[in-house]
Amino acid sequence: MADKSFLSWPFFADYHADFANGLETWAGANLNHINHADTDAACRKLVTDLGDAGWLQHTCADEGECFDVRALCLTRETLARHDGLADFAFAMQGLGMGALSLFGSPEQKSEWLPLTRTGKAIAGFALTEPQSGSDVANSTMTAILDGDHYVLNGEKTWISNGGIADVYTVFARTGDAPGARGLSAFVMAANTSGLEVVERLHTIAPHPLATLRFTDCRIPVSALIGAQGAGFKIAMSVLDVFRSTVAAAALGFARRALDEALARVTTRQVQGAPLANLQMVQGHIADMALDIDAAALLVYRAAWAKDNGAARITREAAMAKLFSTDQAQQVIDKAVQLHGGDGVRSGQMVERLYREIRALRIYEGASDVQRVVIARQVMNEFSGG
Repeated sequence: MADKSFLSWPFFADYHADFANGLETWAGANLNHINHADTDAACRKLVTDLGDAGWLQHTCADEGECFDVRALCLTRETLARHDGLADFAFAMQGLGMGALSLFGSPEQKSEWLPLTRTGKAIAGFALTEPQSGSDVANSTMTAILDGDHYVLNGEKTWISNGGIADVYTVFARTGDAPGARGLSAFVMAANTSGLEVVERLHTIAPHPLATLRFTDCRIPVSALIGAQGAGFKIAMSVLDVFRSTVAAAALGFARRALDEALARVTTRQVQGAPLANLQMVQGHIADMALDIDAAALLVYRAAWAKDNGAARITREAAMAKLFSTDQAQQVIDKAVQLHGGDGVRSGQMVERLYREIRALRIYEGASDVQRVVIARQVMNEFSGG
């Protein structure tokens, strides 16, 4: 069982421990036998099950309320420790509808949020383009105003839930200004005429991913989220909330890797004694535990700061994501090493974790991008900006 002592840290309110323990009980009873053979079907079922059990309620913020970022992080950490696809299914309901929660009109919210937070509709977040990943301002997809409609043309790629989503948040250039200032955000039903899935993308840890093409997609002006030209601000505000949850998912993967490593070294015999008796092995275990606790401190500092009224947590979230994802990679690598040949056997838990963790160091801002973000924040603070 993963360490739960961190729930007594001062970052949390009293109800967070009960919340985490309740989710742990549910996950233990429902996520141990997920059939991953059909990724799309598994993801749909996970969204339905999470919705039926009420765990998707935190993926949306109620009118006039803020996200409970600590609850989001606790959820992703717990789900990731049990099943990577369950974490993905939960996370995309929040990220996909984050723009609506933060900036949507009452009509937009009433149409979609009751569906996504109960698992009756699957959400997607269409931001990345073939030539613009971390460089969001380089987006070229267009949304041209034509009477009482916008006409969207372009491509989005690496879109999570691409092909199975019922609704997408889409970012496109409305021509207001160059660079970041010319982007706008829209909510768009997946059955909109002219929207097609042109490629399903297959990765080392299978998730529903796709390239989407928009050809003369007409959507009403009421689909605009917030103000025209505010798309970059909206995207960054959403990522400001959810970036620390990526770190939490990495933390969950790392905790599971440590558990698997402890089970291995305390039962595996080497020359008549447990593997855990070797000092080198103890050194690896110590390093893993240290990295996990350090990551947890950064994750829940960022979440606590956001929940306690910080307008932006750019620096804190970037630090949490960078450190947690990079160190989780190291923790999992050590767990694979301690398993020996079994560590690279297909289907073993540590082998699955090894495949799952790699993408987290790329999406929602790659590790090197986070270093740039942190450096700029630190230098700006030093110069009094």
